[in-house]
Amino acid sequence: MRQRLSDALYGLGWATVKRLPEPAAMALGRRIADTAWRRRGPAVRRLEANYARVVPDASPARLRALSRAGMRSYLRYWIESFRLPVWDEARIRNCFHVADFHLVKETLAQGRGVVLALPHSGNWDVAGAWLVTELRIPLTTVAERLKPETLYDRFVAYREGLGMEVVPHTGGSAFGILSRRLRKGGVVALVADRDLSASGVEVTFFGEPTRMPAGPALLAQQTGAVLFPVELWYDETTVIKGRVHPAVEPPAEGTRAEKTAAMTQQLADSFAAGIARHPHDWHMLQRLWLSDLEPRPGEPGAAPRKERAA
Repeated sequence: MRQRLSDALYGLGWATVKRLPEPAAMALGRRIADTAWRRRGPAVRRLEANYARVVPDASPARLRALSRAGMRSYLRYWIESFRLPVWDEARIRNCFHVADFHLVKETLAQGRGVVLALPHSGNWDVAGAWLVTELRIPLTTVAERLKPETLYDRFVAYREGLGMEVVPHTGGSAFGILSRRLRKGGVVALVADRDLSASGVEVTFFGEPTRMPAGPALLAQQTGAVLFPVELWYDETTVIKGRVHPAVEPPAEGTRAEKTAAMTQQLADSFAAGIARHPHDWHMLQRLWLSDLEPRPGEPGAAPRKERAA
């Protein structure tokens, strides 16, 4: 029942919000964000706890202000995403400004593939639509399989409508498909600040251990593609900002696992620097750090423990 309700609500969002005048749609998003923030449910409390790692010297009042701004930023992402299918090409081009994109263009001109790795910040769907419009080539990405299946199908159809190729995260074929696209000189974009595979690389992130996916580093090593960290944030207008950071290169020495660990830590450091500059635009409403997660099977204490409340 809950899954069907989620599917219906997302469907209502895509069907209704895109028909509203933009000021009315954005005002609606702010009202929803503020209502959720005042209710202080688990997602808001988790967001606030995550911000406490990002801004460790923040007072309780500062954290509350950050979580309110964070919820508004998160709902802005959803309102923009619901409306994105009806934006014309000119609107997409004008709403996203990215610095140092020449790094991507120069790499593609050399015939090499590009892996863009980014955290859950700003609006990665708008950035992806802009990239497809700018480069005139498909962008391949990975989507987490959602339940019910109809909801996952909505997200796939939505992103494919923006010119993206969407590969399911599960099923075992994603890595092979991404590798083939990169060997042909394509672009792969991966949201890479949260491990969904239970086999991620342990990194230090804001001074504490967590796991991040190994995929970006492994793809770069296996295919010869260039791995770029990307930073996204909002400014005070309708513009979304971005920056492509210098490439993360494989170390000259070490095993594949050692190189992957070093590259993933470099990504984590780049993500952390960007998130620290714009913390309220980081939409991490889930548990992330290992100290917040339930132990995995086989780890000490896994059997008797239950997940802690947010």
